[in-house]
Amino acid sequence: MADNKLLSVDDALARVLTGALSLGEEEIALTNARGRTLSRDLVAKRTQPPVDVSAMDGYALRAADLASGPVRLVGESAAGHGYGAPLQPGEAVRIFTGAPVPAGADAILLQEDAEATGGGVTVRPGAKAGHHIRAAGLDFREGAPALYAGTRLGPGELALAAAANHARVPVARRPRVALLASGDELVPPGAEPGPSQIIACNSFAVGAIAEAAGAEIIDLGIFRDDLAELERGIGLAREAQADVLVTLGGASVGDHDLLRPALARQGMTLDFWKIAMRPGKPLISGRLGDAHILGLPGNPVASIVCALVFLAPLVRALQGDPRAGADQTEMAIAGADLPANKGRRDYMRATLATDADGRLVATPLPMQDSSLLTEFARSRALLIREPGDPPMAGGSPCRIWRLPA
Repeated sequence: MADNKLLSVDDALARVLTGALSLGEEEIALTNARGRTLSRDLVAKRTQPPVDVSAMDGYALRAADLASGPVRLVGESAAGHGYGAPLQPGEAVRIFTGAPVPAGADAILLQEDAEATGGGVTVRPGAKAGHHIRAAGLDFREGAPALYAGTRLGPGELALAAAANHARVPVARRPRVALLASGDELVPPGAEPGPSQIIACNSFAVGAIAEAAGAEIIDLGIFRDDLAELERGIGLAREAQADVLVTLGGASVGDHDLLRPALARQGMTLDFWKIAMRPGKPLISGRLGDAHILGLPGNPVASIVCALVFLAPLVRALQGDPRAGADQTEMAIAGADLPANKGRRDYMRATLATDADGRLVATPLPMQDSSLLTEFARSRALLIREPGDPPMAGGSPCRIWRLPA
């Protein structure tokens, strides 16, 4: 059973997202909109296709005319250059894919099913004309919503917005996420660490996760384990008008874990700070004025997993994404026997493969220590086990969360 003293992951996520409202709107050029989130419905400014067009290369004609013998070829219709006159009985027009269908035509005879002889067109034995016409408005119509508020703009959505004749789009403002790393043991990459120091790395992974979710990153740097120094870092986040302050390390209750006191002295309202998950039990969540506070654990893997589970959904919610807290998991097959799970939701680092039957197989790595970045870099998914799960045999269905590439 889950530890009743700890908040469940699902309840913690719901509380993190409470009050996470869109931060306002800005209008930007479509060329700069990849990955942004629409703040309003995008209404089509035109109809697509604007007229009936051919779906194939061939001949536009009246299907009924084919029964009476060859039809007379009277012109051509190409994309952007249609045949201007209505077709009369017994007439056909050479037509190409995407070209306007002349008035009076109701079918397309494929070019491989036809023979052009002199000024006429004859159907080859066994062939017949088909419709092969894309009706006006088949894709979308002027005045109808093409994309909806909360939609994240990927390649397909950008193409649709462009086709609907939008050169600029209204999007949610990107949340400003400030990263504050703490610890006397930390030095930046490229520095020469002392005998008991390590290289600060969490900000690179956590920043990448937040940026991929749509955030603007403000890296405040590394701060010593000193109340005044940490308060200075918090003040820098406030000066930068950060919408989210993410602290890295110092979230526990050791003698040198000073972030909670520093945040409290700055006026943070604490919501919770312990959750039933592994890795990642110590996690601070609160508010400091209008800013959301997330205090992530110092162990790198714990920090990354908590960023995936809590920070990325928060960033999406602050852009008005209605699916910000949606389940990101899928089903797979366990690649090894697993023991019973205890009182916390376990996110086990795992490799992925496909077995002979085409099933996705997730195999947990043998070492699950939350400090091991080598093991994490080998992982392609997190295999999730719920509190109180019984032993699991290899080959059993399991739930996984694919790690971002």
